[in-house]
Amino acid sequence: MFLKKINKIDSRIDTLVGVDTLIMGDIVFSGGLRIDGTIRGDVNEQADSEGTIIIGESGRIEGAVSATKIVLVGTVIGPVKASQFIELQAKARIKGDLHYKSLEMHMGSVIDGKLVHSEESVTELPG
Repeated sequence: MFLKKINKIDSRIDTLVGVDTLIMGDIVFSGGLRIDGTIRGDVNEQADSEGTIIIGESGRIEGAVSATKIVLVGTVIGPVKASQFIELQAKARIKGDLHYKSLEMHMGSVIDGKLVHSEESVTELPG
C-alpha cells in the first residue's frame, strides 16, 4: 500500500518515440524514454546510469528491454528486466520472461512468460 521512494517514477522525458514512428535497431538511452511507436530491437539503459522507460498504450517493443524503472501500458515481445521497479498497467502485455526486483501489477495486465524475482539488481538477461 505504501510504496517506497525508490519506486517513484521520474516523469522527466528526455527522448520520445512518437506514435507513427518505427525504429528498426537497438536503442541505448539515458534519463527518461517514452515509447508510443514501435521498436524492433533491444532497448537498454546506458551502463552506469539509472533510466526510466515509459511504454505508452500504443507503444510496442519487439526485443529485450532493460532499465532501472519501467512503466508498461503497451506491449513487449521479448524478455524484460527492471533492476529496481516495474509497473504493469491494465493494458500491459509481455510475451517473454519478466525479471524484476519490485513489481506493481494492475488487474488486466498479462505476462506470457516466467516471473523471476531478484533480491539484488539483475545484471544480465539470460540467453
